[in-house]
Amino acid sequence: MDYVIDEGMEITLHFTLKLEDGTVVDSTKEKAAATFVFGDGNLPPGFEHPIKGLAPGQSGTFEITPEHAFGQHNAQNIQTLKRADFGDEEPEIGMVMSFADKAGTELPGVVKTIDGDRVEVDFNHPLAGRTLTFEVDVLEVKPTTTH
Repeated sequence: MDYVIDEGMEITLHFTLKLEDGTVVDSTKEKAAATFVFGDGNLPPGFEHPIKGLAPGQSGTFEITPEHAFGQHNAQNIQTLKRADFGDEEPEIGMVMSFADKAGTELPGVVKTIDGDRVEVDFNHPLAGRTLTFEVDVLEVKPTTTH
């Protein structure tokens, strides 16, 4: 019996994620296929929704809007830190650095500008505000085995 992608199914697929201009952001094509359980949080819901119902051997290309991908760019996520906040690390523009928030969660931020003692860091997801093209080739769909 052929299974289709749905809640609780284990899916193996190849995917390619592209920007509006066709630049590949992420792809499994040259690597091992991705295997995960549908609904386990591995894929943002906006990426799960369009592939639901696909069967092994099927493929599809989907446009994912920022709202369904990594959110819109939020100006409030850009913060100015003091150079001292970086400790021994020398911030450079374009550098991705991890910061812990008050809850201790690691937040990646990209250094935007450096002005004397002030360093502007953008905590938006690098793909925030982008419409992405999600190409999928479904290899296998099977029920998850419960222990």
